[in-house]
Parts: sequence; C-alpha cells; structure tokens
Amino acid sequence: MNIFITGVTGYIGGSVAKTLLDAGHSVYGLTRSTGQMGELKDLGVEPVVGSLEDTQLLTEYAQRSDGVIHTADVGHRAAVETLIRALRGTGKALIHTSGSGIVGDDAKGEHESHQIYNEETQVFRDLEPIRINELVRKAGVEQGVRGIVIVPSMVYGTSLGLPRDSIQLPMLIHKSKELGAGVYIGQGRNRWSNVHIQDLAQLYLLALDKAPSASYFFAENGEESFGDLARYVSNALGFAGKTVRWTLEEAVAEWGPLAQYTLATNCRIRAVHARHLLGWKPEGESIQSWIANHVE
Repeated sequence: MNIFITGVTGYIGGSVAKTLLDAGHSVYGLTRSTGQMGELKDLGVEPVVGSLEDTQLLTEYAQRSDGVIHTADVGHRAAVETLIRALRGTGKALIHTSGSGIVGDDAKGEHESHQIYNEETQVFRDLEPIRINELVRKAGVEQGVRGIVIVPSMVYGTSLGLPRDSIQLPMLIHKSKELGAGVYIGQGRNRWSNVHIQDLAQLYLLALDKAPSASYFFAENGEESFGDLARYVSNALGFAGKTVRWTLEEAVAEWGPLAQYTLATNCRIRAVHARHLLGWKPEGESIQSWIANHVE
C-alpha cells in the first residue's frame, strides 16, 4: 500500500515509516524542511514538502494514498478535519496519534495514583486532544473513513527512522548529566506507563492492516516511577545510583508547563484492545534494560 505519513521526520513518524517500508509498503512523508529530503530518500520515503496548513497538499496526498497516518501535532484540529474530508466515503484508514497525557493527573511528583485506565475507562475532561480523538472515531462511524486512534504512553528506544529523540526520558537524562545525579520531581513517586518505539511502530502496522473503524488503542508494556527512572539513569551515567530531587517550580521555570504535565504526573494505562483485538505482542527491551545498555 501507499501510505501518507505526517511528521515523518519526527521520532514516532520516522520510526513508523521505516517499519512500514520494511513490511513492503510505500511511504509519502510530509516534511517542512527541504534540507531533510535527502535523508528521507535514503530511508526510502518519498518526501512531500509542506505543512499541516497546506490544505490542498494534505488533500492531494491523502486521496492518492491507500491510508494516512497522522503523527504530527496531535492538537492540530484543522489538519485532522482536512484529512477526514479528503478520505470521506473511501473506507481508507486514518490513524491519528494522540498521547496518554490526556489521562494524567496533577500529582506534582508527590504521590502514586491507584487509577489505572484502559480503553473502556470513561474520561470526563474538556481537552482538545480528547475532542480530536472523538472526531476521528466519529468519522469512522459516520463519514466512511476507517478512523483509528493510537494513544502512546512514554516512548523510549532508539529511533528507527531519522536520528531523533523522544521527549520525557531525554529531558531527564540531560538534567541528570548536568546535576551529576539521577533527577526526579517532587518525591518521584508518580508513575507512567511506557512502550518501546519498536513495539509502538508494530502497533501502527497492525492497526493499518486490521483495526476496525472507530477503534481506540492505548500503547504500553510496563510502567515505572520517576524515582526508579532517576536511579536507572544515575547508574547508567556512572553516578552509582545517586539521585536528587528537583522542585516542580525549578522544573517549570526551566522547561515550562511541559515539565509539570510530562514528568510530574501519574499516567497509568493498560493496552487491552491492542493485545486482544489486534494480537499485539510487545517484545522490545524493557525501559530499565534500555537505559542500562544505551544511555552513556
């Protein structure tokens, strides 16, 4: 199949593109930079230069493709609406990438939550990413689009596409190097589910092949507290397990609200639908092992 991927130069988009290419698919990849066209071509991607604001371009490539995977800017409603219009009545897949932060709390790193979400857990929150998820799923019911939503947890592992990092773990590693100890916010008791990038990319491949319309998939294969992550990072960096507390105020002053909502919250999910409906069997290296073997 010919698949159109937005965000193809990113960590998730590039890894999904490489996985699809390895499976025998062809990939059109949206990129804003002409400077990365050579790298994308070397990967096997046909570059499409443009942005999420280019309505005509998105429409053209969505319609000439057998399916669309949207990994760029999960909150860009206009782009999602454009892709739905372009695919209306075709029965083609539109896989939208969300993020498990939509179920995060406001723990400030101080406590572990006992709330664990699966795909059937109702979430009553007025958040734009949730509204966009519902837009995609509704299109899968009412507009003849095979709308699918994938909701990754903390993603880790070496990029399968262009050299790119994820967000949360690299932030912690960078600050830990600076402080000479594994760093966590508050008490470091908050917990996040996590998933290896290789397993996540395989989930997209499975969803493209056989996910039903209007389906919704969490992606996780384990969880850790941020205190334990700090200890793993400390050991990998040669700091002998030494850890240090970073106040939420200091973290937000340096990194903005991103620190509060990605490093100080609880976000515990279970990928029930992916395993039961698609037969997804994550096999990637655990986050503890990956940190020990790949963080220097």
